[in-house]
Amino acid sequence: MTDTIKFPGLGLELDVNRVALQIGDISIYWYAVIIAVGFLLALLFMYKNAKQFGIDMDRGIDVIFIAMVLGIIGARAYFVAFQWDMYKDNLAEIFNIRGGGLGFYGGIIGGIIGIFVGCRLRKVNFMAFLDLAAGAVLIGQGIGRWGNFVNGECFGTNTTLPWGMTSANIMSYIMTHTSEQMGAEVDPTIPVHPTFFYEFAWCMLGLIVYCLVMKKRRVDGEMFVFYIGWNGFGRMWIEGLRTDSLMIGSFRVSQLLGALMAAAAIVAFAVIRVRLKKAEAAGNAPTLWRDTEECRLKLEGKWDYKNNAPKEEEKKVGSEECAEGTGAKTNPEEPENETDSGENSFGEQ
Repeated sequence: MTDTIKFPGLGLELDVNRVALQIGDISIYWYAVIIAVGFLLALLFMYKNAKQFGIDMDRGIDVIFIAMVLGIIGARAYFVAFQWDMYKDNLAEIFNIRGGGLGFYGGIIGGIIGIFVGCRLRKVNFMAFLDLAAGAVLIGQGIGRWGNFVNGECFGTNTTLPWGMTSANIMSYIMTHTSEQMGAEVDPTIPVHPTFFYEFAWCMLGLIVYCLVMKKRRVDGEMFVFYIGWNGFGRMWIEGLRTDSLMIGSFRVSQLLGALMAAAAIVAFAVIRVRLKKAEAAGNAPTLWRDTEECRLKLEGKWDYKNNAPKEEEKKVGSEECAEGTGAKTNPEEPENETDSGENSFGEQ
């Protein structure tokens, strides 16, 4: 399973073995190891930044688990749907995920459905969680592309650029697929675009931008819209170079979806800005979830999830503060101070 990946323009040759570890008859592949590393780094990112979005990760971890399961199901269903001819005569092979075949967009759709279900079940703010998850997905998506490098997949059409790559596996793939299947004429003797690296670099650049702007967001959902737009624009040009895209006739499915995502993000940003201006003009600017009293109480463990209300001790404290602020007598035997009563009639809350 060793393949020599060459970068002729850079004078580099790398011997890459797909198997990271062999334990008896069990093979642990680098692809799985890299995906796991990407997942762990994404999880650490969410834990580190959870309070920025008002998310309680004790509950958020349950949402992540549900999203991960539905994301894998969605990714597999997406791939199988567009490669049905490979599975229609052998339905059992649909469940052989170890054999490869996951569709990125199916994973995103399944993951969003999982987040929605998990947030409803665990009473987590859906839009705020999407914002937090957007940064984590950029990490997992970018790191995961190195698994494609190890497998010798997700490469592009021919290029004369110095970083063009080639290998025995790449040449074999090109020679056994038609130009219609690859979406372009490709010469197996000429290096190809390392599109796996393009997507990795695009995701890392997106993560830098995400971190720079996340503290300046105005409404919940804004960072998720940013991710949708960033990923869409990246996919528009990267998928146009790839030779292994899922195809509908002469159209690359992922490239088309990327364009739709980019357009949807532009429209969404425009709508958000228009609504913000209208709200500010009316003196009713929206509040981020993290800035609400409910969010504060939940993060401090002072929220009764069963009754969806502050815990009883919080209600009591709030009631006493209200009474003190309005000048109400908490001790009926104490004479009322007219001056204090007048000064505190609009006590601060």
